[in-house]
Amino acid sequence: MRDFQLPGRSPVFAEGGMCATSHPLAAMTAIDILKRGGNAMDAAIAGAVLLGICEPQMTGIGGDCFVLWSPAGSEDIVALNGSGRAATGATAAELRAAGYSTVPVDSAHAVTVPGAMDAFCTLSDKAGKIGLDAILAPAIYYADAGIPVAPRVAFDWGQDQTRLQGRGRDHYLVNGAVPKTGQMFRAPGQAEVLRRVAKSGRDAFYTGEIADDMIAALNAMGGHHTAEDFAATAATPTTPISGTYKSIELVEHPPNGQGATAILMMNILSHFNIAGMDPFGPERAHIEAEAAKLAYDARNRFIADAAHMTRLDHMLSEKTAADLAALIDPKRAMASPAAVSESVHKETIYITVVDRDRMAVSLIYSIFQGFGSGIASDKFGILFQNRGAGFSLEQDHANELAGGKRPMHTIIPAILRENGCVKMPFGVMGGAYQPNGHARMVTNLVDFGMDPQTANDAPRCFTDAGTMNVERGYSDSTRAALAEMGHTVAIPETPIGGAQAIHIREDGVLEGASDPRKDGCALGY
Repeated sequence: MRDFQLPGRSPVFAEGGMCATSHPLAAMTAIDILKRGGNAMDAAIAGAVLLGICEPQMTGIGGDCFVLWSPAGSEDIVALNGSGRAATGATAAELRAAGYSTVPVDSAHAVTVPGAMDAFCTLSDKAGKIGLDAILAPAIYYADAGIPVAPRVAFDWGQDQTRLQGRGRDHYLVNGAVPKTGQMFRAPGQAEVLRRVAKSGRDAFYTGEIADDMIAALNAMGGHHTAEDFAATAATPTTPISGTYKSIELVEHPPNGQGATAILMMNILSHFNIAGMDPFGPERAHIEAEAAKLAYDARNRFIADAAHMTRLDHMLSEKTAADLAALIDPKRAMASPAAVSESVHKETIYITVVDRDRMAVSLIYSIFQGFGSGIASDKFGILFQNRGAGFSLEQDHANELAGGKRPMHTIIPAILRENGCVKMPFGVMGGAYQPNGHARMVTNLVDFGMDPQTANDAPRCFTDAGTMNVERGYSDSTRAALAEMGHTVAIPETPIGGAQAIHIREDGVLEGASDPRKDGCALGY
């Protein structure tokens, strides 16, 4: 139990149904859908689409999604890949010839065809109850009427607004300026798109006037996107992957998502006595950082479109984890994980809802970087993701950019099982941090006995691009000790990640947790 004399938030308990997500209007919308007879899938889609209006810098209908869910009355977990593909005419050779070593993030070459809308329509049809018109009605209302900009959203908007270009600035600035906290933001063009999808389904988005609007914007920026690329977009059913840490099974979406990275990192950590360490001391932070370096190095080598990836078994292997764990010096930071691990590898926005019948949905939905590519369609203001930046331009790499291919994705939903029973759908937003965040959530719960809200509240650290970002929640002495170990330590300007979770307790009560780093909450009834 938390110390009630200190700032914090309590977990939320309810029996009828629950949603945890990063904006209160989306959480409220999901609960309203449940009360009106919708199931967890209906509620998750409704809340997710609305998040594109509440947090347009994070997500939107020009993006992708991945979904895990457990049907009512079952402990099985099902997966759907709602990520889009590169334009058929896209090639890495073209960008290499132009002098690029990576896909330029603000170009049409980084825009893969948006996959989320097809996934939402597919999920509504196959796993929902109340139909698209009812599911999309809340987002249509708020896109027309407007939403007051929340504090964290306003902060992110200011940080990311320089990414907006051309018509993106017209659609996502208010009177030419970044909206302030409490100022209204409206998206009437998106409201019209959603009305048409509610009436006519996914074809209204991927063919006709809406698709033409998107294609024209991308072609004007040098993209190779065609009407055929958009019309052919289809979500793919997949088989989840998993790994076990002590008593807990972590279930992840398979590649092209980076869920295997979280499992590998968790397996590496299992070779250390994490439970015997200070949860917020330098020893745990150091071991976690070193495990992350090695797991992310494997990700960069191997994870790709499932049709092109050949080393998934290697990443999930307990022997691989043991071999990598042996490379970690408990007292000293490694400089180059790629050089250290070569011998091992020789031979790659979140919402969760649980309903009365205990269908559990774990859904993550994103446009990648803040405001994605910064490119928006002219008429409808559909802001495009830049997920194509996840491709490699290295010739013959499994993740090399090619037409019709899906890139490596950072977004990953998760579900925990214990003794074969679904216990907790959860997700951790934050780009590259997500696998690290999943592994930390598991160790917070298992090794330190934290409840989900405490696990969310706990301070975080993450090594990225050579810098170990250590949140202000850590002590100065911990930061100093990490520096002594050889880490380049900094306090991040932006909080690390943002997590949401719903614990299905043994007594049947739902326990919701929502990250204070975001504006959202857990709500139940």
